Amino acid sequence: MRKLIVSTFLSLDGVMQGPGGPDEDESGGFAQGGWSVNHWDELMASVMGEATSVPFAMVLGRRTFDIMSAYWPHAPEEAGGKVFNDAVKYVASRGRPDLAAWANSVQIEGDAAEGLAALKREDGPELQVHGSADLIQTLLRHNLVDEFRLWVFPVVVGSGKRLFAEGAIPAGLKLVDSKISSTGVFIGTYEPAGELVTGTFAQD
Repeated sequence: MRKLIVSTFLSLDGVMQGPGGPDEDESGGFAQGGWSVNHWDELMASVMGEATSVPFAMVLGRRTFDIMSAYWPHAPEEAGGKVFNDAVKYVASRGRPDLAAWANSVQIEGDAAEGLAALKREDGPELQVHGSADLIQTLLRHNLVDEFRLWVFPVVVGSGKRLFAEGAIPAGLKLVDSKISSTGVFIGTYEPAGELVTGTFAQD
């Protein structure tokens, strides 16, 4: 059984769109791209290095695949190019992405949720989801996420694609690890903890 992990950068108001640059994802008129760049420090590089030092495969939506496949095949090894280029990439898309643009890329045929559920049942390295806001909504609806690695940046973006968008299913999460960068980025690892439990502070 393979673990499926969602790893994403978030603003304080929950936006995950376009953290890496102004042209990364302009869909919906998004104009705040690149909001994570100025917060990078050695701790963050170390945490990312740890996450990619274990055997892993990547799970990507079509837009994220197109963005990453335009960059990583040409990235220097010291910038992390080798680990991403060597990893198997599973691409969820209704269209026909150019799989030849990035070595070791495979398309998930048919329904994405069914295909990923089948992959999880197989033996193999963990499945890491990077970016892919639309695909994550499908994973959440089908309860396929085993772990969230959320990097929360001290910025308010205002609008854009959110990790927990409208229609998210209420649920509890358990914090199992946390770190804070020198630039104020909170890096939290969460596991699903069952249904959302509500209560009241009102006195009987």
